[in-house]
Amino acid sequence: MKELNADVIVVSAGTAGLAAAVTAAEGGAKVVAFEKSGRTGGTAIMGSGIFAVESRIQKIKQMALTREEAFKIYMDFCHWHVNARLVKALIDKSADTIDWLEKMGVQFFDISSHGIGNYHTQHTVEAPEFPDRMIGRAAKMMQVLEERAVSLGVTILLKTPVGRLIREESRVTGVFAREESGEEIRASAGAVILATGGHSIGALPGMVAGIGDGIRMAKEIGAAVQENGIPDRGQREVLRPPFAGRHRKGFSSLLFAFQQPVLVVNRLGERFMNEELMLNVLFHSNAINRQPERLAFVIFDEDTKNIFKKAFDIVPGGAQQPFSSAPDFDSELSELLQDSPEVVVKAESIEELCQKTGIDQTGLWLTLREYNYACDTGRDETFNKSPRYLKPVRKPPFYASRITGRPSPDWSGIKVNYKTEVLDSDCHIIPGLYAAGMDIACELYHDTYPIILPATAMGFALHSGRIAAENALRYLKNV
Repeated sequence: MKELNADVIVVSAGTAGLAAAVTAAEGGAKVVAFEKSGRTGGTAIMGSGIFAVESRIQKIKQMALTREEAFKIYMDFCHWHVNARLVKALIDKSADTIDWLEKMGVQFFDISSHGIGNYHTQHTVEAPEFPDRMIGRAAKMMQVLEERAVSLGVTILLKTPVGRLIREESRVTGVFAREESGEEIRASAGAVILATGGHSIGALPGMVAGIGDGIRMAKEIGAAVQENGIPDRGQREVLRPPFAGRHRKGFSSLLFAFQQPVLVVNRLGERFMNEELMLNVLFHSNAINRQPERLAFVIFDEDTKNIFKKAFDIVPGGAQQPFSSAPDFDSELSELLQDSPEVVVKAESIEELCQKTGIDQTGLWLTLREYNYACDTGRDETFNKSPRYLKPVRKPPFYASRITGRPSPDWSGIKVNYKTEVLDSDCHIIPGLYAAGMDIACELYHDTYPIILPATAMGFALHSGRIAAENALRYLKNV
């Protein structure tokens, strides 16, 4: 068995883990980070930006949202089911994290929201490698963090999963890990930071997802945990057509489609929501997940397709984003129809559309009569949809896209205080043990992710990783 010694051990070198490792090393600690996969960065490698309030960039753009206002918005959205002091600490830390990253060389090109009516809190990473896409831009930030960690002397051990924590008397004093060769490692440290990603879900191919290692290890040594169960990741796979077959090349003009103006129905052919919710993936997922088979269909006709081909004024994300011009909508749609016939179909009649999709024909005809009348009069008496988005479905060919709701998040996690110190079932601190990122999801989220303040998942991972490391350093000085 190998023996290692460090001041601080970080379990995982993902979003929160790298932030914790760099922060601890900047404070003079000897840091070892164990990573079970073959690369660093975690889910951030498929992300685009991080949450912050009162940042330098927001002040330049004269964004008026304050930390106090953001805290109230967040807590009201979550109905105070979350750890208020921790949420406040993370919001207060957010602008400083932006400054911290910029000093390392990370650049942010703009601020965005996740749809009309939401707040501009996502700081999108500048990544010259990806000039025409949003997904994956944060990989540049994680690369900078890894380089900073290495320059500070952090030891990053890839393909070396941690199996369990070491607790001696009341304190956590290290971990047992295993090398790829199979040899076991006993690593001793003054403090351990868990940042394994909780039960996070990989929303896109290639995304690293947490499977609850940190939660399990914390529970084994007496930590209080909240376990909600792992969502069904197979049945509820995301099938939104803007990403089907296109994500490898970045965002295309098809991203502007399948959002607005469209008609959305369930398998019975019935409307069940205001289609304006299509601009909010979490809200429309909640609505879709209540439908038969958790399934819905986005429908539009040839006239609406021609709207999509123009310079459409609704950008999913709600702000200036680095989209390249992709005017050849028809060829991209043809490619999607060919590559993903189980997702998107084209039909010359409503009867053919129903045959290809399985939508109840009688139900859809009734819905079309009601919906087209609403479009003609400019008044949707069912869901009060804005007249701006009311476009009839009349002119063939017709298009339909199969869409499922995004899997409900699993907000399992380790119970911590606002210093990210891990607690036992009696709310007593377990000395030497900290947790950050999605390992503490139960303290940060409830029910629906607060997309109204976008990028908190990645932002809170970074902020909490820093806070965990700072408090671990204070702990080391006092022990």
